[in-house]
Amino acid sequence: MLVGFDIGGTKCAVTLGKEKNGNELSIIGKEAMQTQGTPAQMIEKMFAAADNLLTASHLTYQDVSGIGISCGGPLSSKTGTILSPPNLPGWDNIPIVETGFKKYGIRPTLQNDANACAVAEWKYGAGKGYDNIIFLTFGTGMGAGLILNGQLYSGTTDLAGEVGHLRLAEMGPVGFGKAGSFEGFCSGGGIAQLAQVKVREQLQMGRRVSFCRNLDELPHLTAKTVADAAVEGDELAKEIYRICGFYLGRGLSLLIDILNPQVIILGSIFARSGSLLYTAMHEVIGKEALKDAYADCKILPAALGESIGDYAALSLATV
Repeated sequence: MLVGFDIGGTKCAVTLGKEKNGNELSIIGKEAMQTQGTPAQMIEKMFAAADNLLTASHLTYQDVSGIGISCGGPLSSKTGTILSPPNLPGWDNIPIVETGFKKYGIRPTLQNDANACAVAEWKYGAGKGYDNIIFLTFGTGMGAGLILNGQLYSGTTDLAGEVGHLRLAEMGPVGFGKAGSFEGFCSGGGIAQLAQVKVREQLQMGRRVSFCRNLDELPHLTAKTVADAAVEGDELAKEIYRICGFYLGRGLSLLIDILNPQVIILGSIFARSGSLLYTAMHEVIGKEALKDAYADCKILPAALGESIGDYAALSLATV
């Protein structure tokens, strides 16, 4: 039996699962909770949730063969420490692995959420059967998890895959603290920023925008709002996603040329709205990337969908 802890800035989740035949994972139970209180209080709540799940399945600690912990970075997978993630105020130098070891007698595996998702898609999702995989979060932010030659690659200090920090243009939406970055153009927040600029231009020219009636509504624009309008045929919304797709193609071209992956798997926004990005993305890759490397690389949406966070934490318990 496997236990997974998914630690997020808004909520945390504890999942109980079981692996079958090395390539299938079933979720037995799950308990989610709001992220509130001190780190010590939250860890106790998660441990209590794990206890409840085990008891409900008539299991004990002795039945647990592996524990995985997925959390936003920065963190140290080598020392098992959470290091002040920006979305988790107060979580400074938390020795979560040692704490878990004292509780269960098993040393948990700790990885950042992008790496954990990469492992999940590699073992149980769109990456099954491949040895060289790039997983891109493409949600609230843009980060990558790298599976290279059949192994998770996290770098010297767990900072490998921070592709959101790559600068793709001199100016543009801000992501990862950098204007014109990969995350600036290709994330939920980045698409919202881009939409605010484009919509403001139209409204100030006295033109009607179907998905934003006035300037007061600008702060409420989201990637989903724009995607819904684009699906309904709004030309401005489609143009916003075309721009995002253009820079997505530019970012992927760099990754294809540098890492020569077999497959690139994109989560969240691409999984939901890939049809709005696909054409512009591939046009750019066709021009920018090495022809042979591009020909041997598949670009796919994540297969695990909204459950990827659960699979991610559990998958770490198997490596």
